Amino acid sequence: MTNDLDVWSIWYIIQRRLNYFQKGIAMSNVLSPPTDLQRLAEQLKVLAEPKRLLIINLLMEGVQCNCELGDTLQMAPNLISHHLSVLRQAGLVDAEHDALDARWVYFSVNRAALDELNAAFGAFFDPARIQPRRLTCGPQGEFIRQDLIEES
Repeated sequence: MTNDLDVWSIWYIIQRRLNYFQKGIAMSNVLSPPTDLQRLAEQLKVLAEPKRLLIINLLMEGVQCNCELGDTLQMAPNLISHHLSVLRQAGLVDAEHDALDARWVYFSVNRAALDELNAAFGAFFDPARIQPRRLTCGPQGEFIRQDLIEES
């Protein structure tokens, strides 16, 4: 009886180690993300501020100056300038100085950056990427459960 248990224990250990190595192989076969995750994360971090989303929303309606944005959002000019600066550094907003009076600055959405963000977001969160579960662990995996060994 002890001999059978030892055989089962050894077999169980071997199965667990094989399963471990198979998982390592399976993880190396995982496809890389369809987009630059660092760039996507940086842009999403910038857009995680609700006031910046409101600014983008207003700029989607057309070019606006700092005072128009401030009046609509009822925010101080320095706060609008701060949020616009962050959006500009992320490349999401463009600024253009008035041709007659350079003190006036007009802001607009950077269409190329918006297209890039939409493409990256769409590629990363594409429902077609969802795959069925790989059975490498758990009750349906390829290893022998302890309760099955004890029943034998």
